[in-house]
Amino acid sequence: MIQANDFSRQWKDLREDALTAFNAVGASGFYVLGDEGRAFEEHLSTFWGLSHTVSVASGLDAIEISLRALGCGRGDRVLTTPVSAFATALAIVKLGAIPVFVDTDAQGLIDLERCRDLLRHRSDIRFFVPVHLYGFVLDTSKLLRLREEHELLVVEDCAQSICGRCRGETTGTAGQLAATSFYPTKNLGALGDGGAVLTNDIELASRVRALRDYGQTSKYRHDYIGYNSRLDEIQAAFLRRACLPRLLRWTYRRREIAAAYRDGIRNSAVRLPVLPEGSEPSWHLFPAWIAPERRESFLQHMSERDVSIGIHYPTAIPDQPALASAPFEMADPCENARRLCASEASLPIHPYLTDAEVAQVIAAVNTWPEGLVHPIH
Repeated sequence: MIQANDFSRQWKDLREDALTAFNAVGASGFYVLGDEGRAFEEHLSTFWGLSHTVSVASGLDAIEISLRALGCGRGDRVLTTPVSAFATALAIVKLGAIPVFVDTDAQGLIDLERCRDLLRHRSDIRFFVPVHLYGFVLDTSKLLRLREEHELLVVEDCAQSICGRCRGETTGTAGQLAATSFYPTKNLGALGDGGAVLTNDIELASRVRALRDYGQTSKYRHDYIGYNSRLDEIQAAFLRRACLPRLLRWTYRRREIAAAYRDGIRNSAVRLPVLPEGSEPSWHLFPAWIAPERRESFLQHMSERDVSIGIHYPTAIPDQPALASAPFEMADPCENARRLCASEASLPIHPYLTDAEVAQVIAAVNTWPEGLVHPIH
């Protein structure tokens, strides 16, 4: 079976570097907030092109702490997308803030024009959490203009978009803060949970650094009601020594596979991503869209040909049962987002796929009967 992720292959590749990293941590005698964590933060800042990195315990914490650092709290309205991992909205709800959902475009990214139209008559919305979903990149210049025109406080959810660019600009540069995740399936993934906040603002970085560590600004001085959200030394060492040096190669391979899919898949019942000019996705996922009434048939067909298919995400966030007990607002019916959730299917795109496996995936898609029902548009 061709897997969505193959951690066994990854381990064979980086095992020696990982063991060296673990040994270094063990020998250091420091297991939380030590030299490995600081070195990783410095290396990630250099790699990403942002001045400050503060590592935290998860991608969820990265979003929540970023919003806290910007002053978001109970009753504040936060503009965001209805299609993402639930953590995006969960971070907002945990603060007592109110998500305001705006529909997506055809690729699943929040529609920035709809956001602009809404903000023209909703001056009460001060916060925005846009998501670079699947590793697709929102238009950085449009996002920055939106921030400036409406004086928004922006946390970019970059959990899926490390190495993604729009006309040469990296994700995470249009907002005051960027939040990312090191969950194992991410393009830069740890051996457990982890996350980081990145920014060019030293004051915000200092606030985030305090919030992640019980609100401490110095030892045993607590200026904030903070969190216990610290990336441990083992994960930091693993990420810096074993994974970060491979990330550009991994990203290049993901882009090769995406190009092969886009060139080789010829099935009118399967809609493939269409990229705007100047967009360079990180290809965390490779989504395709199938007519909702035929998706199960597609999944069965691919399984019979030993190809694992994921669904990201089967339910729009406003329709999740957990939100029945939390306040939120719908700026519009989010009809496109709901259609996409009903039709999305993710093809394998991890960097350890062989050329033969990529060809097998393409052949499997192309042999699925096209039928009479056209895919979602």
